[in-house]
Amino acid sequence: MSKRIDVITADGTSLRRRLPRRFLRDEGGAVAVIAAIVFPVLVGAMGLGAETGYWYLEKRKLQHAADVSAHAAAVRFRAGDQRAALETTALRIANASGYTPGGLTVSTQQGLAAGSSKVTVELTETHPRLFSSVFADGPVTMKARAVAEIKGGSKACVLALSNSASGAVTVTGSTEVHLSGCSVVSNSSAADAFLMKNGSAMMSTDCVYTVGEAVTTTGLTLTGCSEPAERVPPTADPFASVAEPDKLHIQQLPCRTLAYISNASYTFDRLADGTEAIRLCGGLEIKGTITLKPGLYIIDGGDFTVTAGAKLAGDGVTLFLTNGAAANLLGNGDIDLSAPTSGPFAGLLFFGSRHHTGVVHQITGNSESTLEGNLYMPSGRVDFTGNSTVSGGCTQIVADQVTFTGNSTMETCASPTDEIRVGRTVSLIE
Repeated sequence: MSKRIDVITADGTSLRRRLPRRFLRDEGGAVAVIAAIVFPVLVGAMGLGAETGYWYLEKRKLQHAADVSAHAAAVRFRAGDQRAALETTALRIANASGYTPGGLTVSTQQGLAAGSSKVTVELTETHPRLFSSVFADGPVTMKARAVAEIKGGSKACVLALSNSASGAVTVTGSTEVHLSGCSVVSNSSAADAFLMKNGSAMMSTDCVYTVGEAVTTTGLTLTGCSEPAERVPPTADPFASVAEPDKLHIQQLPCRTLAYISNASYTFDRLADGTEAIRLCGGLEIKGTITLKPGLYIIDGGDFTVTAGAKLAGDGVTLFLTNGAAANLLGNGDIDLSAPTSGPFAGLLFFGSRHHTGVVHQITGNSESTLEGNLYMPSGRVDFTGNSTVSGGCTQIVADQVTFTGNSTMETCASPTDEIRVGRTVSLIE
């Protein structure tokens, strides 16, 4: 029902009678009022819609940056890089993918089922609002998370860490090497990173992996692959994170002799950090029968030698070689040693200092040896020569270079702990 409006003039007549009927029925002003109210809402909705689409695209870009940076960090983790290097890699790759630096975290998980590891990268970006600043305060914060998994591969029991040496792993002479259930790895990029150079040399192993290339003969038997895997990524040093005893702390220990450890009632000294250790200065020549108690033995200079007819035994033993000390297992010595299974040097039977390069450690003569653990000489070379035999137990060799020559026979297996994994793949799982 329409409303009636009467306005009385001074002469007493109704203004309604004087106004044209068309003017009284005109409602055109309402449109302008409605438009003034609705248009800002429409413009705001369009602006918010456009901004929402923009933030969606930015979130997609951020997720892509997280994906590629997680994959890159996992590749470096597989190569043995530590947390700081992983973060540097992740940030560099994320920036190249359009990431605006905000917050970046990298976390790792190791020791998972089947030897797998995971690297997680989380990125955060903060942007000022656009049109939505009319309706809300504060910036727009976006987060993205990606997880890359490192898995698969096979076990290795011989690893040459040198990144450039010719013949970093060499098999020559009339040697015969049997590696049970494990592979040989050379991190060298040389054209002969793995080198067999004598027709009578023989080696049986699961597979051979090289960063560079392999030179082989018919004496190589591969039980787990059809041919050497060349140009593969380098394998991480499995003991890179193990800290060696501090030099100053070592020098504070008294120098002991063979006579000291020949006494069955000998006791250990202590390093500043509380680690029980015995410091043997100027080398140690084992003669007769010696049984070592579980613990850390520091050979400070000279040679650690086991001579013909000697018998050396010990469980839970780590022999740390420093100040240029070298291990020489010679003659007809009978050696039965095993590494500790727990503690800071778990799995390490021989540990050569990283600070002394070019030291050559020899296993020669006609020794019948059981070495349970890792021969870890990251800056030195391990030579199996002469008529040496290493059998039984699970021996792993990690050295700058490894050479098998002479008439040496080595029968070993991959350790069920302290695994060296090679040929692992990297893939995004989240």
